[in-house]
Order: sequence, then C-alpha cells, then structure tokens
Amino acid sequence: MQKSDGMNYAPQGRARPVVEPGEFTMAALALDHGHIYGMCNGLTEAGADLKWVYDPDPAKVERFVKTFPQARPARSKDEILQDGGVRLVASAAVPNLRCALGCDVMAHGKDYFTDKAPMTDLQQLERAKQQVAATEKKYSVYYSERLHTECSIYAGNLIEEGAIGRVLQVIGMGPHRLSAASRPDWFFNFEQYGGILCDIGSHQIEQFLHFSNARDATVTSSRVANYNNPNHPELEDFGDAALVADNGATNYFRVDWFTPDGLGAWGDGRTFILGTGGYIELRKYLDIGRDADSDQLYLVDGKQERRIATKNTVGFPFFGQLILDCLERTENAMSQEHTFKAAELCLVAQRDAQRVA
Repeated sequence: MQKSDGMNYAPQGRARPVVEPGEFTMAALALDHGHIYGMCNGLTEAGADLKWVYDPDPAKVERFVKTFPQARPARSKDEILQDGGVRLVASAAVPNLRCALGCDVMAHGKDYFTDKAPMTDLQQLERAKQQVAATEKKYSVYYSERLHTECSIYAGNLIEEGAIGRVLQVIGMGPHRLSAASRPDWFFNFEQYGGILCDIGSHQIEQFLHFSNARDATVTSSRVANYNNPNHPELEDFGDAALVADNGATNYFRVDWFTPDGLGAWGDGRTFILGTGGYIELRKYLDIGRDADSDQLYLVDGKQERRIATKNTVGFPFFGQLILDCLERTENAMSQEHTFKAAELCLVAQRDAQRVA
C-alpha cells in the first residue's frame, strides 16, 4: 500500500465480515477522489458485496474494476439507484456535488456513504438534514483520519476505559503533500472544493468531538492562507482553527499542503490528547526518523510511559458497524447528529476564517 500520495491512499485491513455473502449489497458511484478505494476496502473487508460501479469517465471505471473485479460497470447512475437490492451507495464525488448526489441516493431508498468533506456550504447541510428526516436514511461520512487509522481507534478505546481521565484538549496536525501536477482541476477551484478548513479540516474537528465526547463546540478563531501557490490563486495551502466544546474541552488544529518530498508518507499526521490523568500522542502514518510503520501510539499516565505499535491490532470496526447500522437502523458506527455536527463546524470555521495575506 503506497503512502506517498494522500489522494490515493487506501488503507487495507484484515477481513472481518459481519454479514454473510449476499446479505448486504453496495455500489460505488462517482470516483472523483481516490478515497473511494479506502471506503470500498473497508466495507468489503466487513462483508459487503460490491455489485456495481459507475462514473461518467470510463477510464476511472476501468481502473476501479481492476482493483474490485466483482464490481459490474453500470450503464448509468440510474441503473444503480433503481436497483432495489442495493442498500448503500459509496461515493467520492467532487465535494460541492456530494450533497445533491446523497439526497438523490436517499430519495431512492438507499443509505449514503460519502467521502469527506460531506458538503461545501451550510445550505447544503440543511438540505441533507431535511432529506435524512424525510427518508429516514443515513448520510454517513468517511472521516478517514480517525476511522481508518488503528492508533486512533486504539486511543478511543483507551479514553473510554479512563486511561487518561477526562479529556481536556485535543491538538491535531494534518499536513498533506500537494502533488499539484497530479491533482484534478476541481481541486484548485474554491467553489468546488470548499476551502482547506472545509476539506481536510473536517477530519480534525470530527476527531476532536469524538475524543472529547462533545456534542457541540464553538469556533473561536480560524485562519486560511495561500502562502506558496500563486499559480493557483483559489487554493488555500494553510489553515488553522481553535474551538471550545460544550463540555469545556478545547481544540487547536493546523492543516496544510506543505509536506516535503523527503517524508516517507503523504503527511506526518499527529494528534495530541491531554487528559486529567495522562496524555496520548498519535503518530498516524509513520514515526519520523524511527519507524516507517503507521499507527504508533504514545501513552503517558500516572504509572509509566509506553510506546504501542497498534498496527494489526484493533482493526477498523467502523465499517462493520456501519453495515449493521444500515441493516438494523442503529447508530453504533457514528450518530447522524455527530456526523452533521462535525460538518457544520468545519463549514462555520471556513466561512468565518480570517484570510492571512
């Protein structure tokens, strides 16, 4: 699995099916971002049957089918939407088109699983909420920097067990490699990608809400800039924000497109979680200068300091939980309230951001 290009980074785990073959059928629709591969990896490893794939670009479909040969190329989007056996549609459309597509999917009686960011403005968020209420279908989101890193799952389990006491602060670092020459045109169009805090900032806000067990938060400050890409004037290559949760926990995060070529991964993603009884550091994609393996966790508590290699330990339970949630109409993978709150806060941070000259 390559780690140099974040757009095509697709984590793979062990097969841990939660359903029998034929019990849960899904489709992939709109392949504009490479995250669709990670999304489909997670779901098929959890037992989903990937029946269909469709994108207007035949080259994207051809590449997808090489990775997932069980997927049949559909003749149109409607062929998927009108298949009554499909329970879930996974999609990685251009960000500003994700909401409209999701509403269409839900209107056809199917649950929806989209890449982050799930929408690009607050009006789209309201439309998605209304469609969820009207159809009682799920609008789930691939917040991969928590859901598809084992150290993050392991950290969540430690926090739930009380290993560091009450969480007081979460600091997130989300650097990414730009690889501008390989990016599609929409990546540089603000209306289409929504801004850096809306896009990769969504990961950071979701994990803050999760680790701090918060239901809501206030954005106290946010900033964006284009420091080094004058040829792409609508690109934001830097952003940061600070938040305070409804339970008093605080958050600061920084996201950027400045990962140097010398790093062995697309970004040195880190998370620092401070509690009343200790702290945790996550080194998600490598331990720089020490270990090229992903999913390194550092834990310091009242008794000791530990370095824990979490790769191939807890797996990625979100995907199996999502499948069961779709079948049983539960909310164990992620609640709809949490999903939409993370989206709302990144949109507010983006909307209110100070632009640094």
